[in-house]
Amino acid sequence: MGKKDTIARELENTLLRFHGKLTSKELRKYSGVKDKTKFRKVLGELERDGKVTVSRDHVVELIREENRKTAVIVSLSKGFAFARMEGDEPDLFIHSSGLNGALLGDKVEVLPIMNDPKGPSGRVLKILEKKEQRTTGTIVREGFYFALRADCAIRYDISIMDRDLLGAKEGDKVMAELYTRPGGDRLFARVVKIYGEGSSARVCADAILEQNDIPAVFPEEVLKEAEAVSSRGVTDEDRKGRLDLRRFAIFTIDSASAKDLDDAISVTRTRTGGFKLGVHIADVSHYVREGSRLDAEAITRGTSVYFADRVVPMLPEALSNGVCSLNAGEDKLTFSAIIHLDGEGNMEKYEFRKSVICSKVRGVYSEVNEIFAKTASKELKQKYAPVIRGLNAARELANILKRRAKERGYMELESVEPQFTLDENGVCVDVKPRRSGEAEEMIEQLMICANQAAAKLAKEKGLPFVYRVHGHPEQRRIDTLIELLDALGVSAKEIRQGEPKTKDFAAILERVRDTPAQRVISHQLLRTMDKARYSTEPIGHFGLALADYSHFTSPIRRYPDTAIHRILSALCVGKSPAEIGRMYGGFAQNAAEESSRLEVRAMAAERSAEDCYMAEYIRQHIGEEFTGIISGVTARGVFVQLPSSVEGFVPVDSFEGCQFTYDGLITQYDALSHKKLTIGQELRIQVIAADVATGRIDFLPAEKL
Repeated sequence: MGKKDTIARELENTLLRFHGKLTSKELRKYSGVKDKTKFRKVLGELERDGKVTVSRDHVVELIREENRKTAVIVSLSKGFAFARMEGDEPDLFIHSSGLNGALLGDKVEVLPIMNDPKGPSGRVLKILEKKEQRTTGTIVREGFYFALRADCAIRYDISIMDRDLLGAKEGDKVMAELYTRPGGDRLFARVVKIYGEGSSARVCADAILEQNDIPAVFPEEVLKEAEAVSSRGVTDEDRKGRLDLRRFAIFTIDSASAKDLDDAISVTRTRTGGFKLGVHIADVSHYVREGSRLDAEAITRGTSVYFADRVVPMLPEALSNGVCSLNAGEDKLTFSAIIHLDGEGNMEKYEFRKSVICSKVRGVYSEVNEIFAKTASKELKQKYAPVIRGLNAARELANILKRRAKERGYMELESVEPQFTLDENGVCVDVKPRRSGEAEEMIEQLMICANQAAAKLAKEKGLPFVYRVHGHPEQRRIDTLIELLDALGVSAKEIRQGEPKTKDFAAILERVRDTPAQRVISHQLLRTMDKARYSTEPIGHFGLALADYSHFTSPIRRYPDTAIHRILSALCVGKSPAEIGRMYGGFAQNAAEESSRLEVRAMAAERSAEDCYMAEYIRQHIGEEFTGIISGVTARGVFVQLPSSVEGFVPVDSFEGCQFTYDGLITQYDALSHKKLTIGQELRIQVIAADVATGRIDFLPAEKL
């Protein structure tokens, strides 16, 4: 052990003898270190290594192991940052002087120091993992200089030296590397890629994919493997040993634009008054084999990503739109869930079989809705004639399943999913809420039934599995919901005590249905719920009020479905549960964890792209007036959602002659007029600005309050 190490050990031992805290003068005295220069040097090294803290008053305190926390820097502002700690602790405020060189995304070891009414604060002890400092953003001008307005959580514009512009101009969307100069902590940006004009949502969508590390292009070797697999088609060897369902009235129903048809159905009435449901899913696991390049690529993508102008698929088109797509009139390999239900929709028995089908009709939601509404043309009736009995039986079964779902407390949360219309140049020219008809709801109920059966089978057999789970909401979130309900004058009696069940939340939703409060309460209920995720533990799905649930029905676009197909395939060929456990225990765990993480990544990217397309649309209506509904209230102003689903912000200081006070929850009160701005209230606004690059939309009040 060297002399420095000896001194360091002596200083730590001395602090331990005096309950972990001494002034630097006392520490030098009691440790017996006579050389003042060496003492200061070693003490400085101990501080840099995160072993002690030294206050401005020269008090040295030993950092105990239990006080160290692991966190990630989640936002960066001028002069301070926030770190998100593991577990459910609040974010930690860190002054820039306490960052110790940490930047956004870095995994760090932190020391919480103070806890005041504004929240906990602390400092970075050391950086555990450095994140690559790259971000997309928009070039802005600051006087004679340029800067990067980052798309990540850096809350200030980052300076760019002229030599680092790479030819980018004001308004361009770019990818940039971030760096600090030696010995300094000021952040600079260096442009490494130019996407194009930031006023184009299509260009911004390109950047969003890269910012979220979503691969837009398949490697050449993956494409070649997909082409080779797809070109073989369906052979006699493939059909061998499969349940032959080609003569049955099986059909698909999807949107008119869909090309990856991965689910087909068949429904018949039984002699006992029940139903025999067949849910026939593309047998993706037959083509995407374990250990293949296709499989490795699929698990790194996790899910298909949907933007207004494109789909970034999980699998190459040779599979997703080719050999795996259940096109009408073609023999296709499927994995069938065959479920017997009684007349009340109770599941009596089920089996999962490898099968071969030949879909009789390529159904379209809008066409089926016309048939159900009895407005279909003669041509449409002829198209669906081969499957009309099965279609009517499917409708009847779905209505029974929907009634049962309502009885057990299934929550129909209102979520406004936008539907975008683009012109020939890819510019968004219209936005409206997406509406689901009876056909969409019918397919949803039948898919839920198949997903439930798959989970039941796995649990019964004790298989390693990837369940779709949704836990019970935390009490603190329930308390926040109760506070909102009280403020809106809505009874919350069902959830005030005990451990509320799904049906208790459903009762509240029913209470506010078709009222101005419906949208906000539905939104808050969504925030109250635990996030759905994938798990190897069958803890059930709270939102659906189901004890058993999985994702079996979309293996073309979701990896968890492909994973459980692989596991159930092993069961179909006679492998024992114990053997399957040895084969797929680790695989199931990894698939669940990665799929959960990649689902969050995809959703974040999709939301960011939606914001850009909405801004592109509403930018064409600058100066126009609309009537919307107040959808959110903050200390600075209110959010207003238009009938189109576009949402913008109205600052409270834009209301002339008003002095607003925020109640901290849902309302801004005007002290002068005694009027208010509250959630659910109609408000006439004027569109004044829309920034496509950031997705920010600004409104002004178009009339006096």
